[in-house]
Amino acid sequence: MFKTYEEIRVWREEMIESVSGDHFQLNAFHDRLIHHTFHLAKEKVEREQGPPPAPFAFFLMGSAGRYEQSLWSDQDHGIIFDGDEKHQDYYLVLGKEIREGMAVVGYERCEGNVMASNPLWCQSVELFTVQITEWLKEAEWQALRHFLIFFDSRVLVGERNLLFQVKKASFAVIDEEPALLTRLLDNVNYVKKGVGVFGQLLPDYSGEKKGHFNLKQTVYFPYINALRILSLFHHVTSSSTLSRFEALRSLYPTLSEYENDFRQFLQQRLKLKKDAEDYHHVHVIKVEQLMKEEKQQLKKQVKRAQKLHQMAKTIIKEGQR
Repeated sequence: MFKTYEEIRVWREEMIESVSGDHFQLNAFHDRLIHHTFHLAKEKVEREQGPPPAPFAFFLMGSAGRYEQSLWSDQDHGIIFDGDEKHQDYYLVLGKEIREGMAVVGYERCEGNVMASNPLWCQSVELFTVQITEWLKEAEWQALRHFLIFFDSRVLVGERNLLFQVKKASFAVIDEEPALLTRLLDNVNYVKKGVGVFGQLLPDYSGEKKGHFNLKQTVYFPYINALRILSLFHHVTSSSTLSRFEALRSLYPTLSEYENDFRQFLQQRLKLKKDAEDYHHVHVIKVEQLMKEEKQQLKKQVKRAQKLHQMAKTIIKEGQR
């Protein structure tokens, strides 16, 4: 269908507005963009180096892994393969081509280098399993951060079972050392205060985003962190926050109310940021630009998200007794 990454970029620019008002349509479109980009990259590498030497999966992490991308998104992806360690060189070349292709299409390179071009995120099933186990047993802040990034992953192309195997192995490690859940919780314990003592929204007061309210840190992160830790606690392998709500609501009926709040937030975020110029502006909004009703909705979301985050902390702490 497409012969160049530039053609995919043009298609993105032509179509993005038509899907930008609906969370599910937008994320399905992102998947199609990345899928087409991946296949162009794979075809180029196959012409130069031959076919893939082993079964593999190309997987997404971050907001793409959670099926929660907004209008703009950066890159978070990896490759896992079922084969000898020597095959890594081939898949790193593929990862680099995917990285460059996605950059042309409109996805910024990940500042933290969480991409399939990085050997850390391009490994065999065996070595990924060893790496995940080491991250968990090491239990240092950065190691656990890497694990949490990995856990929010889903396969876009390839053998889904390869990723599933590694996630199941991580559950086994956590079962052996349940205190890890508390350490993982501590890793995401900070929640940016969004509402002041007088009920006002709290924007950043200095720096480049002065006067802007941070949607990501005050509302979005508390939701995703709460559902992620509960999913680890109950061995839920799905990656999207909504699918995690669905998997856990029978255990915690009150989650249904929070799920509705989260769905509303996803739509509100799209509405508020439909004119965002790039990835760096998609998660913040000037408080002075908000209507009274929009401010009220955001205040409610801040309180609900942070209440859910506290609920998850309580469940984990009680589960460790």
